[in-house]
Amino acid sequence: MARHFDALVIGSGQAGPFLAVRLAKAGRQVAFVERKGLGGTCVNNGCIPTKTLVASARVAHQARVAANYGVILAGDVRVDMAAVKARKDQVVGQSISGLEDWIKATPGVTWLHGEARFTGPRQVKVAGETLTATNVFINTGGRPVIPDWAAASGVPVLTNIEMMDLAALPDHLVIVGGSYIGLEFAQMYRRFGAAVTVVEYSDRLIGREDPEISDAVRAVMEAEGVDIVCGARDFALEKTAAGARLGVTVAGAPRVVEGSHVLMAVGRKPNVEALNLAAAGVALDAHGFIQVDDQLRTSAEGVFALGDVNGRGAFTHTSYNDFEIVAANLLDGDARRVSDRIACYALFIDPPLARIGQSETEVRKSGRPALISVMPMTRVGRARERGETTGFMKVPVDAETNRILGAALFGIEADEAIHGLLDVMSAKQPYTVISRTMHIHPTVSELIPTLLEGLKPLT
Repeated sequence: MARHFDALVIGSGQAGPFLAVRLAKAGRQVAFVERKGLGGTCVNNGCIPTKTLVASARVAHQARVAANYGVILAGDVRVDMAAVKARKDQVVGQSISGLEDWIKATPGVTWLHGEARFTGPRQVKVAGETLTATNVFINTGGRPVIPDWAAASGVPVLTNIEMMDLAALPDHLVIVGGSYIGLEFAQMYRRFGAAVTVVEYSDRLIGREDPEISDAVRAVMEAEGVDIVCGARDFALEKTAAGARLGVTVAGAPRVVEGSHVLMAVGRKPNVEALNLAAAGVALDAHGFIQVDDQLRTSAEGVFALGDVNGRGAFTHTSYNDFEIVAANLLDGDARRVSDRIACYALFIDPPLARIGQSETEVRKSGRPALISVMPMTRVGRARERGETTGFMKVPVDAETNRILGAALFGIEADEAIHGLLDVMSAKQPYTVISRTMHIHPTVSELIPTLLEGLKPLT
């Protein structure tokens, strides 16, 4: 006989646990299913562990350049990768323990370990037991893509998952993919002391960004000793005694990169195969993601999809926002929608790149009358004081409404400073709300009003 619940939450990424607890506190009986690591990608092999590693890498870098600040350190800077990994594991462990204690302490949540597979509409089997629910919430996330040419090579390639288990420094880390994940690992491991080469198919790094941003990020990477190969074609990977050999062609000419380790950072795909979604009547889109509407409902009645699996965002914050949207609609009578949110994300290299809304390229393509202002980070007192003046700030504004259309901040503390712009965009207020507001000195944010005062027509 099937066991019935008011709600069934499948997966424990950033949406799942919060939704399970919120539903239980609202009086629902909730089944919470996870087949592997509590916390999903973010906690286990994504945001939390990688940014913990980034922090260690930054300390190593700061120690190497300490003399620039009048601080003299004796001897060479060495990195103990086993200790770096241990620190990362401790931070991850604390996050997982906190989640586990929270869920177990919540009345109304039944935690089940195993893989959920649909056997009918709103009916799944987990560890031999059949469960039914009034509502089902899918939060199974995604995983790294390994291209066929790499999988068939016999080389034990790494993804962001396996990188979390490294306790020794690679001699030469070859990274296939010059986008957000690949670049974070590139700078991180170069600062740890490894030789690093990034090989990218596109003609420039992070191709979704404006060209000058791609160029500026590349300059930062190369200045720290990362080799960059863009425009690569005809990928061929083979195992060697020392690790692996990657062969490509660039502008028709052959090029070979020898490395001890190979990291694949070429994209992610949704975890849907094991769910047997056809039995539930849940449709996928052309890219294999679960189709959802503006309130995250799937094609099957009573079934919702949240997080990376729905293709409506690939970040921890979009997954958490999915939870907020579903909870608001189901429990609060608040008709929140996915289309209400403004795109926002960051590349957590040093300095960070923060992006919201439309890029300059997208604004130009729209053909709308617009204003734009660009300011180098050399104008920012905080940047000069810290000796970190790389980068610039750029904001396009609608010329008719004076509303901010987007922003790109590349520089020290950009990932924090950008939120003032994001909040004004979300409030649908004109840019003058910021430009006429007094800010604290000396900060990065204090120069944003000055940036906006320099708006000129986009030509």
